[in-house]
Amino acid sequence: MISSSDRPELVSVAPGVHAYIQPDGSWMINNTGVVVGDDDSLLLVDTTSTEARNRALFASVASVNASDPRYVVNTHHHGDHTFGNWLLPPSTTIIGHDACREEVLAAGLIASQVLAGPDYGHLEVRPPSLTYTSSLTLHLGTRVVELHHPGPAHTRGDTVVWLPADRVLFTGDLVFAGGQPFLAEGSVQGYLSALEFLRSFDAEVLVPGHGPLLRGEEITRVLDDLVAYTTYLSELAATGHAAGKTPMQVVREAGESRFSSWQESERLVGNLHRAYHELDGKPLSERLELVRVWTDMTELHGGPIACHA
Repeated sequence: MISSSDRPELVSVAPGVHAYIQPDGSWMINNTGVVVGDDDSLLLVDTTSTEARNRALFASVASVNASDPRYVVNTHHHGDHTFGNWLLPPSTTIIGHDACREEVLAAGLIASQVLAGPDYGHLEVRPPSLTYTSSLTLHLGTRVVELHHPGPAHTRGDTVVWLPADRVLFTGDLVFAGGQPFLAEGSVQGYLSALEFLRSFDAEVLVPGHGPLLRGEEITRVLDDLVAYTTYLSELAATGHAAGKTPMQVVREAGESRFSSWQESERLVGNLHRAYHELDGKPLSERLELVRVWTDMTELHGGPIACHA
């Protein structure tokens, strides 16, 4: 049962553009988006995690546009952004980066097994059927929707969704507002580049993958904080790697920082595993042993990682 304080909210951010914000933005509780064209066509930015949350999302979308979605853009492959794909009609085209499709198929339903607390309901894997490599432009009547791949960052297959006329940017999990980013399946150095890429849009409204909606100076503040976090992470990794220490040793010796109070602070050790992988000169296409990464994160957390989706 979702409490009233944690109830998702459909927020209008521009004419015909809505952000679906799900508090508290922790594991598997993500934000999505709704874009309506002037021809009444409907595009969704991501789905969500459990069957119940997806049915609630679609009911909320129907309150502003009752059409079947023409498109769904998956900003990356993680289950909280893709597990609702199967509930959409066959006429809906699922769009994602080339690597997003690969990773959806490779991951299957593993997220529901690793974060096993919620009742996920019925789940099926439905990957993007339309993929792109660098950029793709969609036209919803006269409304332009741009899709851009920033390079490997949160994952290998991230997509940002940009509405140039409205200056609204949907970032997926390139931005966790109030939480530590998760880079174990992406790139630490690529993430720094992606943050600067996000800044280049000069958006008026930014819809993060998790956390509250951002406007104006809030966008700059959060991006600055994420750059500071990633710089801190990179410095820890360089020093620890050179000294031959394990990621867990590095985190234990580092102690508290100003980032420790952010949600999902256990992600720091997972991110160090990715940083070490890059410092070892291994290709970004080579997947980490996620069981090992998750074991370290669970240990740092002090026990099983809770998920309240």
